[in-house]
This record gives sequence, C-alpha cells and structure tokens, in this order.
Amino acid sequence: MTEQRRIRCAILRAGTSKGIFIMENDLSSDALRRDQEILAIFGSPDVRQIDGLGGADPLTSKVAIIGPATRSDADVNYTFGQVSIGTELVDFSGNCGNISSGVGPFAIDEGLVRAVEPVTRVRIHNTNTGKILVAEVPVKDGKAKVSGDYKIAGVPGTGAKIMLDFAGTAGSVTNKMLPTGKVVDVLNIEGFGTLEASIIDVANPMVFVRAKDLGLTGIETPAQINANKEMLDLLEKIRGKTAAMIGMAKDEADALKNSPAFPMIAFVSEPQDYVDFTTGNEIGADQVDFVSRLMYMQVMHKTYAGTGTTCTGAAAKIPGSIVNQVTHSKSPLVRIGHPAGVIDIEVEAKEDGDGIKLERAAFGRTARRIMDGYVYISR
Repeated sequence: MTEQRRIRCAILRAGTSKGIFIMENDLSSDALRRDQEILAIFGSPDVRQIDGLGGADPLTSKVAIIGPATRSDADVNYTFGQVSIGTELVDFSGNCGNISSGVGPFAIDEGLVRAVEPVTRVRIHNTNTGKILVAEVPVKDGKAKVSGDYKIAGVPGTGAKIMLDFAGTAGSVTNKMLPTGKVVDVLNIEGFGTLEASIIDVANPMVFVRAKDLGLTGIETPAQINANKEMLDLLEKIRGKTAAMIGMAKDEADALKNSPAFPMIAFVSEPQDYVDFTTGNEIGADQVDFVSRLMYMQVMHKTYAGTGTTCTGAAAKIPGSIVNQVTHSKSPLVRIGHPAGVIDIEVEAKEDGDGIKLERAAFGRTARRIMDGYVYISR
C-alpha cells in the first residue's frame, strides 16, 4: 500500500474567489473522515497552508463538493465548505456566492448537466441552506464558455458572463428574511454600548450596521481595518451577538469557534468618492448607490461576497433597513461600492401580506477552470 492517497479534483477561479471542486463520491461518506480529507487537501491547520492547495487566504481556502441532484427541482447538488486556515475546522454553515458561480460550468464540463447552446440553465441545490439557486451559463461546443467581455471588479481581464439568481434563497438558514421579525434591532454590545442593526437572511444571514456608528467613514481599505485589532474585535462581537440571537451559535465564543464564517457583517454608508485599492482608480459617488465593507472570516473582504451581494441588495429594498436608509437609488439595479470597485445586482421585490417577497436577485460573475488532476494526501 502506498503512503499517499490521490483524490480527483479541479481548481476553479469563481467570481472573486478560488476553490477546489471535488465530486462527492471521491470523498469519504463519513462526515468526520471527509472533513479530515478536506483539511489535508488544503494543508490546514497551518497559517501558510504550505503542505496543501490552500492559498493562506480566506478567499482561496474554499471547497465545493458536487454530486447528483437529490431534489426533483434541481439539476445538481452543491455543498460549500469554508476551510479554516489556522484551526481544524471546515465550516458548512452557509454558502458562498462567488464559488457558486463555478458550479454551473463545472457541472456542464463534467457531464452532470446536458449542455444547451447558447445558454444552459443550471438549477443548483445548495445543501448548506436547502435552497435552489439558478445559474445561466454561456455554452459553446458542449462546454462552458470562458472568454467574453464581462468584467468584474477584483479580477484581472474579462470573461463570459454567468448570471446567478438567488431569489429562491430568502430565509437561507433561519427560514425568515427578517430572522428577529424586526427591520432594525438594537444590540447591546459589551464594552461598546447600544447599536442599531438590521439582520437579514437572504442567501446567507448578515448583520448590517452604519459605518458612522462605529466611528468609521465607510470607505476604509482592507489594510486599514485589518490593522485595527480593536475594530476587528468589535466587529466580531457584533457578529457573534447576532449569531446567538438567530440561533446559529450559543454565544459569541461559540460563534467564533464553530461558525466563524456566518453570519457575515457589513458596515454601510451613503455614496462617497473613494479609490479602488487594487488599481488606484477613482470610484465616484455617482457610480454607486451606497458603499459597504464586508467582514469575512474575521478580516475585511478584499472585494464583496456573492451571497453578501444578494443579501445586501435585498436589504436595500426593505423599507427602513439600515441599508435602505443609506441607499440613494430606487432603481431595480443596486450598485454596491466595495474596496475593489462596484458590484451590481438586479433586485425585484414586492410587498405581500407577510412582508417583502423577493422575485429576482441576480448578479453577474465570471469563472474559469485553472487546473484539474489529482491531489495527494497522507492515508
């Protein structure tokens, strides 16, 4: 018997993230053993992930497990895992919108979904949330198209535009768009005081606060926030408090230990001029409807999460929410200013007897396969 075991996988850049895509049957059916295999594949726990495929960054330490659909209204199953870098944990408590954009192309190229030109519609069952999202994937010669003229902030070059509609993901974890039943909650944060927040659950749960209430401008760069330990600690306290409020954790410590990725937290403010930290290009206040900075895995996101885009876009359409209060546009197109540019999302929502019904929440991404083959782990 050889000392190492090989596992078939592919690496895809999906949106502004990079993930390892693995077929479900190529991993152990035992959950504990499967998690150990995933950790070994990424080289975790290790801050450099030097002995695996992880990139020592939360945005490149992600796994997508793909399998046949187990629901009649889906074409494929998809399970997302956020692989911790320094701790021995794979967090399956939520989904990743950017990694989701690679699922359709992967399923088509692997023959799990029949390719239909010019666009193949892939119904994706995200097992983390039990929700269905729909990907519209350009196809050419029986494979997912890669080249195109669509540009997304935070990724060099252009690619084929993949549309993702997350309208069916409202109440992803809590089964309610407003988990607490309130548009605005008042949180009591130890060592800080009271703070107004909106807790919204679409695609993934999020908590939104005003930048000015934290003493921030709202246009800080990732480096500025990540160098401010006091602010990172405060943001984690707010996130942990929210996790406990909506039943995702017992308390703040449990949230950090067992659900470090979700819920996410963002601070928002009115439109402002700022500079894209990746290119130095100026973003004008007239190019955005508001600005937002999102925290992910206890650090500031370098761009903006896909599921975070969905939830933020939905929050902008909920009258009276923290995001709605700073939004200047009434258009269905919501333009979110993030550290590396602007991300747009088409949001159609209407009021019904139970509140707000989300009819469309779609945004564009690009994705491409970088490598496929085998990864080796110790037996």
